[in-house]
Amino acid sequence: MTKTVVATGYGGPEKLAVQDIVLPEPGQGQVLIDVKAAGTNPIDYKLYSGYMGDDPAALPMPVGMEAAGVVAAVGPGDTVGYTGALQVGDEVIATNIRAGYAEQVLVDAAEVGHKPAALSFEQAAGLLLVAETAWHLLVKTRVGTGDTVLIHGGAGGVGLMAVQLAVARGATVIATASPKNHEQLRKYHAQPVAYGPGLADRVRGIGPVTAALDLVGSDEALDTSVELVADKSRIATIAGFARAAELGIQALTGADGGQEIRDASRAELLTLAAAGELSVIVDKVFPLEAAADAHRYLQTGHAQGKVVLVP
Repeated sequence: MTKTVVATGYGGPEKLAVQDIVLPEPGQGQVLIDVKAAGTNPIDYKLYSGYMGDDPAALPMPVGMEAAGVVAAVGPGDTVGYTGALQVGDEVIATNIRAGYAEQVLVDAAEVGHKPAALSFEQAAGLLLVAETAWHLLVKTRVGTGDTVLIHGGAGGVGLMAVQLAVARGATVIATASPKNHEQLRKYHAQPVAYGPGLADRVRGIGPVTAALDLVGSDEALDTSVELVADKSRIATIAGFARAAELGIQALTGADGGQEIRDASRAELLTLAAAGELSVIVDKVFPLEAAADAHRYLQTGHAQGKVVLVP
């Protein structure tokens, strides 16, 4: 038996419950992982909110798309992850999974990579989904050496990854955030600016912007990006979907071929993390049984980094 968090109905975090389930033995190409930490993401609560559909057949719905832990068992035949062969005892990260909020999780080996020793399990559990998303944004907006990129929401999970990866690509980064997060952004070599009235002028005071990433979806972020960036193909959003077509900018979901970009980035992201060139800020850690509280905190939008669950 393993404890697993599920949504028993559609709605808010109050629908989450911990259930005891029996996992089968790993099949061909599968591994069983003892979970040490599970990363939380807004998509987790959106899936059971009803916003993305409310099929009763999907209930109870397992929750959690990324986790870090130790391989407890492997299936027959070759079990090869995207960083090489997997064996019992390996410390690993699993992404693009279901039921990650658990004591154990059974996953396809193809979704598993070796955890960099430089990262704790809590950090590792919060690395890849946000980093893959940031990578996707930077690839699609062609950010590189000589660019100045404006990142809206630079202090969030995806934002902190986008800042680090943009700097690693040789770009100058301007990041919006509340003043309390400015010092943290400076540590990652970003130039912080406060959002609010006059944002475009404050950004202009730093310099011309060649690309923009919107991670918050506000009208201010979208309108400022369009005002400051001449080439609209170099503006991308992962939140402002309702206005993206109107403004002529990219709306990135991962569903239109972008998932291939994200998946292909994983080995390189782990290499960067292993070399100390990509770090994960863990904001809060909750016990598995407090998954509902973790989601309530996520929904405030005040998390400064990743929110993690531990069994």
